[in-house]
This record gives sequence, structure tokens and C-alpha cells, in this order.
Amino acid sequence: MISPKLSDFEFVFFGTDEFAGAVLAALAAAGLKPALIVTTPDQSCGRGQVLTPPPVKFWAETQQIPYQQPKNLRSDLETSLRSDLGIKYQLFLVASYGKIIPPEILALPEHGVLNLHPSLLPEFRGPTPIQSAILAGAAVTGVSLMLVDEEVDHGPILKAQSVKLKTQNFVELRDQLAKLGAQLFIETLPDWLAGKITPQPQDHARATETKKLKKEDGLINLTDDPQLNYRKFLALTPQPGVYCFVNQQRVIIAVAALTAGQFIITRVRPAGRREMTWTDFQHGLK
Repeated sequence: MISPKLSDFEFVFFGTDEFAGAVLAALAAAGLKPALIVTTPDQSCGRGQVLTPPPVKFWAETQQIPYQQPKNLRSDLETSLRSDLGIKYQLFLVASYGKIIPPEILALPEHGVLNLHPSLLPEFRGPTPIQSAILAGAAVTGVSLMLVDEEVDHGPILKAQSVKLKTQNFVELRDQLAKLGAQLFIETLPDWLAGKITPQPQDHARATETKKLKKEDGLINLTDDPQLNYRKFLALTPQPGVYCFVNQQRVIIAVAALTAGQFIITRVRPAGRREMTWTDFQHGLK
């Protein structure tokens, strides 16, 4: 749990997806909740283009925490943050927000804007650090607490914590890093507020960049290296998903494992059909 000195600490949280939601949940479990949450607007999703709120908005509503969904950070957010409820926010914390925060916003809080990024920066900057670490077969990854500047994942590091990569899938690793990041923030915050930490510049020459993942990235060739296919399955399940083609039929791979060095598929979902065992699917081809 947090110290009594932090019980009335006022900060704003910027975040959008499930990683951000898991960070919020871990912070709240330790007794630290933001005074305000900033997240992205609802988006149309799926075949039906249903207007869907981001996970962080849902979390804010269940916790009855005020939130904003600015379409334009400069015009919509700066004014409200300057005047919102008369509160002088001490710090902003960012975790997987998904938008560039302009310098006018970065300059607002007394103790700056910090970001929890789920990689050991400068490795795996950008939008998909968790999936990219798994795909690359990295032995170690982690979470970095950094001071945000005007470039993406570029600012100096306050502190970082590593974890070993074994056979965690994306969801498992995402939640593990979210909890680790929340604890890192809680442990680092008192010294940061007291001016006892000097952020260390990243070695930009070592930086690696990640990209947004598309449905096409999930294509698996069953004759490829089994380790590569398994890493792709771990990284891209459930989204955007992995699939292969059998007799020109698109087959989503639902459950798979690496056994004795072989990529073993156990459950699949053929296009337009229900999920079934791989064995039943193969029998249907005969």
C-alpha cells in the first residue's frame, strides 16, 4: 500500500487500452487512484461498427472517477486541465494512451509527465512493444518509467525493471508488466517528488522501433520454423489473431503449443464455422 503522504496526491492518468486499465487496477489496489482520467474517444469496432468505449473509460465509470475524451488535446484539454475543479495537478502519468501529447500539455503539471512503457527502453519503442519482444524471441523485457518529452518514447529514464521472457503469451505478459509498472511508479514516486532522482538519457543509438500490427501479420506458414510460429502465436493471440491456409481455406489457430520442438495445433476455427479440434478439421478434409 502507498504511504499516508501519498494518500491525497493529485495526478492525472492518460491511457486507453487493456494495459492502461491493468495499470490503473494495480494502482487502485495499492490505494492510489487518479483525480482525473484522460482517454481517447469511443470508436466504431467490429463488423457491425458498434460504437465502443476504450477499456480505460469503462474502468473510470466503474470506479466513479471523472474522465475526459478529448478529440483535440490542444483545444479541448489544455483549457479544462487549467481550470478543472480548481485543482492544481502535480503530475501526469501516461500508460498506453495512443496519442502524442503536445508541449502545451506537457508543461502543465508541477512534477512533469511520466510514462510507463512496457519495454526496456530504448528497445521496442512505439505502439507494440510487448508483442514485438515476444516475436523477436527476446530473453528479457520489462517496463520503463520515463519522463515524457516531445518525441515518442524518447525521454530520459527514471527507473526500469526487467522480467524474463519464458512462454508468456501477450495477455499474460501485458498484465505482468502492468502490475510491475504500477509498483515501479509507486516505489519511485516519493523520491521523484522530493527531487532525489536525476533521469538518465536513453542511448538513442540502440533504439529499436515497433509498428502497428495488421491482420496480415498473423499469417502462419506451417512449414516455417516451429519456434517462429509459436512465438507468433503467443504474440498475436487474441489480436490480430493467427491463421493459416489449408486447401485454400482460411483457418484461425485458437490453441497451439510447442512440444518436443514442434508447433502443435490443437484447436482451430475454420472461416465461417465453429471452433473445433485440429484433428476433427483434418478428418473433414478427407
